[in-house]
Amino acid sequence: MRNALNALYQASTVLAASCLVAISSLVVLQVIGRMFDWARTVLGLEPLGLQIPSLAEFAGFLLVGASFLALAGTLRNGDHIRVSILLQAVKPPAARLLNIWVLMLALALASFFTWHAGMLAYDSFQFDETSVGIIPVPLIYPQLVMTFGLLVYSISLVDDLIVAVTGGAPSFETAVRSDPIEGSE
Repeated sequence: MRNALNALYQASTVLAASCLVAISSLVVLQVIGRMFDWARTVLGLEPLGLQIPSLAEFAGFLLVGASFLALAGTLRNGDHIRVSILLQAVKPPAARLLNIWVLMLALALASFFTWHAGMLAYDSFQFDETSVGIIPVPLIYPQLVMTFGLLVYSISLVDDLIVAVTGGAPSFETAVRSDPIEGSE
């Protein structure tokens, strides 16, 4: 089970990185197209109008995908912003209980957002909603990616909550301890 969960978190992180690569690639292609058109204009030729229609919308959808798909991986790697001053100020048993409480709260919020993102995607499917750009994109696709990212994040919170309740250290704590920059407390 551990290998399957780690593979899920890794796949989600790779998909997030792929979204960022796609954004960069599209922007580079757009810049090259504009430079080519500018060069044709300088040479007295008619510009070809090389552009990527709805680039801003595509980049926005990909950014949503990158942000939500990366949630679980960044949690597992200890890259989420956490205020650990309180955890360091209390004794280990109290810190463990505080960590469990925070994980339960985060899981409740993540589950709430996952459910409502899924309902939003379902509504978009039911009403056949599309984006308003030059290229109409069915909104269910970016919304499903967002929902999937939230679902994987919720699963990672359940995973860490189970580990914390059974007396282990959540993934984000072990990742921070092994980080040479963060070091040990």
